[in-house]
Amino acid sequence: MKKLHLALSTNDIASTVRDYTKRLGAEPVLVIPDKYALWRTDCLNLSVRNEPDGNPGELRHLGWEDEDAETIASDVDCNGILWEYFNARTQAGEIEELWPGSGYQP
Repeated sequence: MKKLHLALSTNDIASTVRDYTKRLGAEPVLVIPDKYALWRTDCLNLSVRNEPDGNPGELRHLGWEDEDAETIASDVDCNGILWEYFNARTQAGEIEELWPGSGYQP
């Protein structure tokens, strides 16, 4: 089954974690203080990254978490939106590469 992936930017991870935890009714599965947060619900994979030079709430990309995906791949749709395709394990590998020692396992 595919889960929709939504990746947003913020400039305040702590406030975003409090707000989105309440909105989703679920705790994030990973928080890297001041850098990144990830929620994985039954239907949604939501990541929020601190982008100090970006606009809070800006869409970074959309995608699909799909267990049949063997690698992380991406393309751009007809509207110019970046879409990523990945499985939970490859996402965890990307997180570990960006933030070594995070220890995140899906």
